[in-house]
Amino acid sequence: RGTLGEDINFLDIRDLYAKTNSFTYDPGFTCTASCTSGITYVDGPKGQCLYRGYPVAELCAKCDFMEVAHLLLNGELPDRKDKRRFVEQIESEYMVHERFKDFFKVFRMNAHPMAIMVAATGSLSAYYHDNLDWSRPDDREVSAMRLIAKMPTLAAMAYKSHIGEPVVYPRAGMTYAENFLHMMHATPTKAYKVNPIHARAIDKFLILHADHEQNASTSTVRIAGSSQANPFACIAAGIASLWGPAHGGANEAVIKMLNEIGSVENILESF
Repeated sequence: RGTLGEDINFLDIRDLYAKTNSFTYDPGFTCTASCTSGITYVDGPKGQCLYRGYPVAELCAKCDFMEVAHLLLNGELPDRKDKRRFVEQIESEYMVHERFKDFFKVFRMNAHPMAIMVAATGSLSAYYHDNLDWSRPDDREVSAMRLIAKMPTLAAMAYKSHIGEPVVYPRAGMTYAENFLHMMHATPTKAYKVNPIHARAIDKFLILHADHEQNASTSTVRIAGSSQANPFACIAAGIASLWGPAHGGANEAVIKMLNEIGSVENILESF
């Protein structure tokens, strides 16, 4: 039985075939759970989303993304010392190999950003593969830190390549969201002053999207990871799943709709 939500019975059918010579047929896993988890609870109709038991709205109001990332990974919010150590670990992994900049030159200027992210994330497995044993918790933690640290760097590099501007390197000493905005908008000739309102908005956006239970992309990563493939390759598979219009691509459709509306005055006309 679950610890939250409706009082539903769960049937363990792992040995169903051995005992009954039968299989289940459940397209889309609409009635099948692939694992137990104590990370996230979501009840869409009731508007509930909990990370490790904390309401997401409360986390948005009282925490930043680094604290929430620590919570999701370790099961508890960090104290001041733990947060400082966690942030320092993330900052130490911000950079990607210098030769990786050339990777983005092969894409067309109008290439879809998700196509670039799938390829770029998968390619990181060529740089981070030696002496890693996924059965060891320490190695899994290092891989998780690298993933969190390098995603904004890759996204900013892809964006800069798309608009034809030089890549801007990450900077320690800024918040996670501030660093991302800095890499997106600074140029070698002009410093970029991060708007604190924009930084807070990005930070809350990241918290809201940090984890959504066993959705399509999470399940894809877990299936790829079940073969003990390189974590970056597994995440690339998850990004490919996220790309689809029935998943993360829905956000892209919303952005397109907002761009078409243009301004508040046009809302009624759009409908």
